[in-house]
Amino acid sequence: MKKLALISVSDKTKIIDFTAALIKNGYEIVATGNTAKLLKDNNLTVTEISSLTGFPEIFDGRVKTLHPKVFGGILFRRDNAHDITQANENQILPIDIVCVNLYPFVKTISNLNSTLEDIIENIDIGGPSLVRASAKNYKYVSILTNPEQYDSFIDELDKGEISENTRKKLAVEAFSHTANYDTHIANFLEAEFEEPQSYIRINEKLNFTLRYGENPHQSASVFGNFDDYFEVFHGKEISYNNILDLVSAVELCEDLGEVSCTIIKHNNPAGAATANTNLEAYNLALKCDPVSSFGGIVAFNREVDAETAEELNKIFLEIVCAPSFSSKALELLKKKKDRRLVIKKKNILNSSKSFRSIPGGVLAQDSDTILLNESELKFVTDKKPSETELKDLKFAWKVAKHTKSNAIVYVKNNSTLGVGAGQMSRIDSAKIAVMKAKEHGLDLTGSVAASDAFFPFADGLSEIIKYGAVSVIQPGGSVRDQEVIDEANKSNISMVFTGIRHFKH
Repeated sequence: MKKLALISVSDKTKIIDFTAALIKNGYEIVATGNTAKLLKDNNLTVTEISSLTGFPEIFDGRVKTLHPKVFGGILFRRDNAHDITQANENQILPIDIVCVNLYPFVKTISNLNSTLEDIIENIDIGGPSLVRASAKNYKYVSILTNPEQYDSFIDELDKGEISENTRKKLAVEAFSHTANYDTHIANFLEAEFEEPQSYIRINEKLNFTLRYGENPHQSASVFGNFDDYFEVFHGKEISYNNILDLVSAVELCEDLGEVSCTIIKHNNPAGAATANTNLEAYNLALKCDPVSSFGGIVAFNREVDAETAEELNKIFLEIVCAPSFSSKALELLKKKKDRRLVIKKKNILNSSKSFRSIPGGVLAQDSDTILLNESELKFVTDKKPSETELKDLKFAWKVAKHTKSNAIVYVKNNSTLGVGAGQMSRIDSAKIAVMKAKEHGLDLTGSVAASDAFFPFADGLSEIIKYGAVSVIQPGGSVRDQEVIDEANKSNISMVFTGIRHFKH
């Protein structure tokens, strides 16, 4: 009996060598359209799909494989007498190997020049049907959906036959492939046609496995396209906690803009600053809390030079991340063998949704990317902030946004002086921020402070004022706002309401 292999690929990587190997193993090749032409042009013997079906490809290739002789050849059960009889009666030949990959839908929607018509034409119909049919009948059929599978498949075939375990593995990969493909289509069309999202589709491919999760007894992996955003090119393997802190450091750095440096420890800012140079920004950020910065993650918005690298080498840091590094800086930084060096390849503050797992499902929300609109700020006290104070208030507000609630942040001259984070009481966060500043010899006189949410009572504001803050930025919105405003007026400080809250749990 003939041994048939069906090939219909959009991505033609390695397909010529793969086909030649199948022919060498005694398979006759059936192929569609452009795949058949490519193989024939390379002197490989191929039967076009229309010769098998007795029906031409129609509608510019929209219909070519959707035929009983194709799907019957894939789906009939080789050990089922009834199926064998029907296959013989209808002259259906078994197709034992199917090699299919799908129209480049994701590539098409990524191209800004693609029209909606281009995108719709790149929704594959026959391809996913072939893949699913083959995977369903894995007991008899091998389905290949990725050029990376070809070499190991041929190695096994050369040894005699493909095992059922291999066919099972290929089937699972095939269903994962079509599921991911359909996810991209559904997500795109929901957005394009402005339809409400009826399902949360988190269907990302395994990127790489981590050594462990938050703790050594927890396994962990990265799914998706981490490598599109970051390149880890030196040091130890990056860890789960490293990645969480890296993302936090880069998000804050991007929010601050200009020439900024952020130092993150356990997902909270240990220090942040904007200055004229990376070195100045780093030293100001480090000054905020040099103790907590030990073992931290540092991010920059600009290329790291040799002078900055020398300073970075003076303490233990887990990660240094920047868009680029000078050659001299790399020479210095690579002296620390274990510290990770990371290039940020593109901005990350563009995610439309954030997700958290919960029992029985997922929490989903828009990412917190809202920006302050200066025209909507409310100057609620008798005294108004100076231009310099207002600049510091906006800086402090950005840092507070990236600090775990309850958050209180003291700032002066575009650098943090004290950060209180993650406390059950806002007044406790205010006290911790002051304690940190005092511990490191920083004077809060003339500083400004930011609170990520409103003050429920005046006592939190009183604590801030007590240690020298002259202006405060907060969302407002408490039933006791007037009480808090009165306290600010009594102490002759300025206060600004944003109307925006930035809880970070």
